[in-house]
Amino acid sequence: MAYKLDNRPLDFRERIYFPEVIRGIGTLTGHFLRNLFFSRDANPDILARPRGLGYSDNVTLQYPEEKAPYPPGYRGLHRLVPREDGNPRCVACYMCATACPAQCIYIEAAEVPGDPIEKYPAKFVIDELRCVVCGFCVEACPKDAIRMDTGEHAPPSLERVHQLLDEKALLRGPAVSYLSDPWLRRPAPSIPADKLAAMKATARPYHADATDEYAQTPGFSVRALAAEARERAERTGSK
Repeated sequence: MAYKLDNRPLDFRERIYFPEVIRGIGTLTGHFLRNLFFSRDANPDILARPRGLGYSDNVTLQYPEEKAPYPPGYRGLHRLVPREDGNPRCVACYMCATACPAQCIYIEAAEVPGDPIEKYPAKFVIDELRCVVCGFCVEACPKDAIRMDTGEHAPPSLERVHQLLDEKALLRGPAVSYLSDPWLRRPAPSIPADKLAAMKATARPYHADATDEYAQTPGFSVRALAAEARERAERTGSK
């Protein structure tokens, strides 16, 4: 839809600018006095803070004392998903490093002692400064071994080396086991018998659809995004 522009020449009041300057100063003074004498709502959801007479217009978030909650679709720092025995689920297949458009993932594969078939990442490094937070590595992984569900952003640092996260820093979070895991379907001499039995007892079927919350990174949860949309619609409708 086209907008109709008012191309009339400026009148005398508009040409001298003083009335508009005085009106702008009045608006600025009103905001200043309101923020000075009225309390500021500490709700981290800035858009949900009340407006109008008796409320401060200050929407500044006092970070780090106040932190805004990340949305469900936020892709946080990477983490390597552990198995029940504490080792990473990663089998060093290089699919995440191949899919990465920023080439920020470096992997060195090694064979598990006593098991010539299974591999593990002897070195797994992610350069968070080069990462473009696209999530391709999560989608490419065939073993659900890497996720971006930490809800954290890269911490500030003064040296680049602090942004290189290795396998020790990345391996964290709840353990995950699937019935289709190869180390559960064939002999695994590298895993103690008691831990192997515990892993088989807690293993679940691999997810069949994208809404399976157990296997899906919470940041990409269809249910969480739908719930957020419903809450937003309810807030909008109640106003």
